[in-house]
Amino acid sequence: MLVKEERALFSKLGQNLTEPVVTQLMTKALEHPDVLSLAVGFTDNARMPKEIIYRAVDAVLSQEGDAEYLQYGMNQGRPGLRAATADFLKQYPNEKADLWKPENFIISNGSQQALYLAMQVLCDPGDYVFVEGPSYFVFLELLNGLGINPITLRCLTDGGIDFDALRQQLDKIRKEGNLNRIKAFYLMGYFGNPSCRCISWEDKRALGRLIKEYKLDSAVLEDSAYRELYFNEPYPVPSILSVEEMADIPRLYLGTYTKPFSCGMKIGYGCCSDREWLQKMLYVKGHHDFGSANFSQAIIEKVITNNWYSKWLNDIHAWYGRKADVLQETLENEQLSTIGWSWKKPEGGLMAWLKGPEGLDTSLESAFCKACLGNNVLYVPGDLCFAERSPRNYVRISFGSLDEDRLKMGIKRFSEVAKRFSK
Repeated sequence: MLVKEERALFSKLGQNLTEPVVTQLMTKALEHPDVLSLAVGFTDNARMPKEIIYRAVDAVLSQEGDAEYLQYGMNQGRPGLRAATADFLKQYPNEKADLWKPENFIISNGSQQALYLAMQVLCDPGDYVFVEGPSYFVFLELLNGLGINPITLRCLTDGGIDFDALRQQLDKIRKEGNLNRIKAFYLMGYFGNPSCRCISWEDKRALGRLIKEYKLDSAVLEDSAYRELYFNEPYPVPSILSVEEMADIPRLYLGTYTKPFSCGMKIGYGCCSDREWLQKMLYVKGHHDFGSANFSQAIIEKVITNNWYSKWLNDIHAWYGRKADVLQETLENEQLSTIGWSWKKPEGGLMAWLKGPEGLDTSLESAFCKACLGNNVLYVPGDLCFAERSPRNYVRISFGSLDEDRLKMGIKRFSEVAKRFSK
């Protein structure tokens, strides 16, 4: 087997980079309309806020005074958007107002940029970041690209954090003399990608206590990209910023206006409890772009302050809830549970997490995956969502972008292959 020789031209970081799987999946979905993509986490083109955007743009352009919104903006983000975002988040159940302040926010190019900034500031190559098992596969690829080691934060069958396993992991790392290399814990507290689970209040509290017990100089990040996309009621557990047991621990809450509003606007945000950490993230952002698109921010700001955002969310809760129902009904009709498949119906978000029969390989280069592509359907292989790239019998299915008829057809195509491989 030939080993590719890396060019001396590139840095260690450059040599370590590979094409992100997410861009491969997005390219397949966009370039091949005959392939029904259950992979990419797109929202529904039939349910875009065109009328709201039209009104917001008109309102912004109609403002008296100079057209500052067409000029460069602040590196940290528009003060009005940061204030509006803080006010919106304070309305969630059990949230405390203490840290939801405009000066603690950074506006970013989607929450993904804020994640990258946070990791670049916190971690050196070889450092450790605890991630849920499963976790957001794009974040895992980000860590790999930066040379950071993800460690699985193991979960119980009910979805809770396995603190006995975590203690064993921490004891092992302490014995190796490497507790100082644990730089962060990455959580998805609300309808996580891909697991769809939410993290309980008690688990957040217990994690805070454990970090302090082991005297870890570590941060906690909570990626809440899907918090607004609940189908019935918001998950009542507060964010890490409102958990008393995490006081004095550096915390970063990440959110976005892409998934719940407009992916094309590409505006996300972070709210940080640690001023020095935030400042260093802003330094790096200044190297990247010295501020996210000011006009896009002005539009989002107008949408929120006119209360159009809250009204929009009320509409799409039912929309995506109905699509989750269609997904569930079709999976049940295809009787996948009778051939060893299992899943839980999601209560929010844009995806479902399916476990296949033991021994089935659903990874990217597997015969199963190739058979699905041959049947014109695409999914996210579940092994991509684990730090160890195993187990290999899970799949992530997105129901966000396809209309109901095409969603049903995509599930049927997937089920045809699943049945074929069960024989």
